[in-house]
Amino acid sequence: MTSLVCIGCPKGCHLLVDEENDYKVTGNGCRIGAEYGANELRNPTRTVTTTVKVNGAMHACLPVRTDKAIPKGMMFDIMAYLKDVEVNAPVKRGDVIVENILDTGANIIASRDI
Repeated sequence: MTSLVCIGCPKGCHLLVDEENDYKVTGNGCRIGAEYGANELRNPTRTVTTTVKVNGAMHACLPVRTDKAIPKGMMFDIMAYLKDVEVNAPVKRGDVIVENILDTGANIIASRDI
């Protein structure tokens, strides 16, 4: 059994996941917790949020994020890639900054207008 705290919703339920019983989850207060518990042990994913450099704007950094969850193990590789990315203003929220980053199928998109 593995003990986790669910981050799927604001409740923060304490989950127990039984790996030997087809990843059966107990302790969840909603269906999100059941999905989160099983997926966290099978294939953990996360949404990456960070900033990239922006030229020609009032602010030096543009907040960006992935448009879908990526494998947790790739987070540091993606952050290393993004530290060298620069964009030119103007940028609209939702604009694709990096398409299919590191072949994950996820795009890096702008989180605000700048």
